[in-house]
Amino acid sequence: MTDGAGCAPLPTGSEVEADTDTDVDVAVVGAGVVGAAIARELAGHGLSVAVLEARDDIGDGTSKANTGILHTGFDAKPGTLESRLVREGCRLLTAYAAATGIPVERTGAVMAAWTEEELAALPGLREKAERNGYRRCELVGAGEVYRQVPALGPGVLGGLTVPDESLTCTWTTTLALATDALRRGARFLLRRAVIGADPGAGVTRLRTAGGDPITARWVVNAAGLGADTVDRMFGHDRFTVTPRRGELLVFDKLARPLADRIVLPVPTARGKGVLISPTVYGNVMLGPTAEDLTDRTATGTSAEGYAFLRARGERLMPSLMREEVTAAYAGLRAAADRDDYLIEASPEQRYVVVGGIRSTGLSAAMGIAEYVRALLADAGLVLAARTDLPSPPRMPNLGEAFPRPYRDAERIAADPAYGHVVCYCERVTAGEIRDACTAPLPARTLDGLRRRTRATNGRCQGFSCAAAVTDLMDRHRSGGCDASTEPGGTTR
Repeated sequence: MTDGAGCAPLPTGSEVEADTDTDVDVAVVGAGVVGAAIARELAGHGLSVAVLEARDDIGDGTSKANTGILHTGFDAKPGTLESRLVREGCRLLTAYAAATGIPVERTGAVMAAWTEEELAALPGLREKAERNGYRRCELVGAGEVYRQVPALGPGVLGGLTVPDESLTCTWTTTLALATDALRRGARFLLRRAVIGADPGAGVTRLRTAGGDPITARWVVNAAGLGADTVDRMFGHDRFTVTPRRGELLVFDKLARPLADRIVLPVPTARGKGVLISPTVYGNVMLGPTAEDLTDRTATGTSAEGYAFLRARGERLMPSLMREEVTAAYAGLRAAADRDDYLIEASPEQRYVVVGGIRSTGLSAAMGIAEYVRALLADAGLVLAARTDLPSPPRMPNLGEAFPRPYRDAERIAADPAYGHVVCYCERVTAGEIRDACTAPLPARTLDGLRRRTRATNGRCQGFSCAAAVTDLMDRHRSGGCDASTEPGGTTR
């Protein structure tokens, strides 16, 4: 970070990139939210840890397109590993968010039944929640559902309340866990896709597409959509990942009064269905769809998905369909041919697979990390908890329910860069862009900057500010600007 007087060049040290052979205790494959959580956990136990990521940024795969709901785990299948780890992960992440500044907004949720069949399923869902250890669900009539969400369309027959479902920021969560791991000594090797594994006597040699091989004594496979591919490199054929595309519509912030809590559908065997949810950024979201594909890179939206969501929205909340759509986007979930997480150790190979982590991965990530650490210990990895851990990082706030820099007079007085708005739709300041570009895990692309600041994420989608934001980012990368005097900003 800079002191506000000027710009620091983009860090290019070995903590984020390396082209030489690296010998580590543990290599974690995948720098999504789960991989970052595992790296953070293991780096707290006196181990050298390297995280290998195929993309050029952390959290740039499945994790970046999560719906951002922090689940209680009330509707998970009782007795499954997923149920246990979502419940534990929610507890851990809630506490971690408070310590690091990750925005969490506890809005609560209501599950709305629109048919007699759905209404009849609600008591069983409450019983399921109680079997999962969550006892705060209540069955309510249609009147109470409409009292909580007056804008819902006609035809609701009843509902089930879930008062502790919350909103969070998947971008900030991944970045916080990765930054914490980095501060604890983990290394992030970006653009290092794993293309082969050669397990040997006591070590595994991981061949990568973007640099020299990595030699690790233990390997943790948290590769998300590629987890089954990496698993086969170790000679296993345990599961197959099917990319499941989920398309969503994001509505303008003016729509937020229509949905101040999460509206859940009654789930089916195929998934949780289409929901309506506010976001921590102040928008309202409708989706996701669920379309199984073969292409693991197909993150584009479709006319069919848009039409489907519009039709569902007209039934669920007709007034929402009169509001402006800010964006449409799609993410791929790592659906697996099994009904639970696959997290198993192969002690003879010094290898752990973390596969089949569906959309609940954000909520479960920290629980998964603790579970993986215990598996490694049982498999023979010597773990000694460190007593010299640095304090957790304090993350920039991206949530509308919490103070933002452009409204913080004291902060602006200390550093005028926080008073110069560059992205008008999202009220992102020059100071925030500078901080994101000079952080330990800096933004390298406009997309990366968007995930760190919300810049270009508003109703104009960068039409008004992308050129100025890109110019400012490029200057920070080269160390040639002063954020406090950057032209084009507006003092607020």
